[in-house]
Amino acid sequence: MKAVLFDKHGGPEVLHLGDAPDPVAGPGEVVVDIHAASVNAADYKVRLGGTYGAVKLPHILGRDFSGVVSAVGAGVSDLAIGDAVFGVTDQGIEGAYAEKIAIKAAIVAKKPASLSHAEAAALALTSLTAIWALEDTGKLKRGETILIQGGAGGVAGFAIQLAKHLGATVITTASANNHDYVRGLGADRVIDYNKEDFSKSVSRCDIVFDTVGGDVRPGCYTVLRPGGRLVFISPTPEGFKPPRGDVETLRPAVARDRAHLERLLTLLKEGAVKPPPITSYKLADAAQAHRVSEGRHLQGKLVFAVR
Repeated sequence: MKAVLFDKHGGPEVLHLGDAPDPVAGPGEVVVDIHAASVNAADYKVRLGGTYGAVKLPHILGRDFSGVVSAVGAGVSDLAIGDAVFGVTDQGIEGAYAEKIAIKAAIVAKKPASLSHAEAAALALTSLTAIWALEDTGKLKRGETILIQGGAGGVAGFAIQLAKHLGATVITTASANNHDYVRGLGADRVIDYNKEDFSKSVSRCDIVFDTVGGDVRPGCYTVLRPGGRLVFISPTPEGFKPPRGDVETLRPAVARDRAHLERLLTLLKEGAVKPPPITSYKLADAAQAHRVSEGRHLQGKLVFAVR
């Protein structure tokens, strides 16, 4: 099969289209012929190396995908050849920048005909992460106020929609050219992080969802009420220690399972969320897609059109 590989860590130029062995379905697994695969920020971090990049080389990136089952392993009875499915690879495993992937049947879900392969791939990991962060970990309740950092990003954009559906007041940060976009997702208030210090203009939030990290993290604690919750998916600054003991610091364990993918489908059916804007690339153009991803100014999602 064809796949995007890299043989050494480095910039986008290390990515190249090459040949890789066709996967085989083991017990409890299916092989999926991939039609679309999503690009996530974690991908370029693995490519760059360091703590994130502890992978065996050559390596195939990619965590979420959509496609059609082409082989079924022993013990799989709930999926069949020809089923359209989507999902996210197990934690610590990648390989979706490719024409095929072998994956546990239990962690993929059937894709409805109303959702394109590109839309399903674009939603898989972002929705899984946001649902785990806001519902399972943060336990966001109706009437609460949440600050979502970096609202134009994939996870944050889904989180804005989910938070509004759950009945929260949503504040988010975004650059000026993304204000209309995040308001369209449901944000009640938008802060231009280039002109306004959110830590001085926001207070007594019930939850902060930090998808940005770095220098943003200390201010997240400033805006929380006593007993508030900081939920984060972004790296914690080296040596940083939470400055307050009267708030919770929570990192969601974003487990891969069918139940949370089906929760996404329920939210879509109810009209609570919608697929993000999608920018498509071919696998051969992976280096350019990574340059855009690393720039961190994209609205919506980057998706590889594989078939």
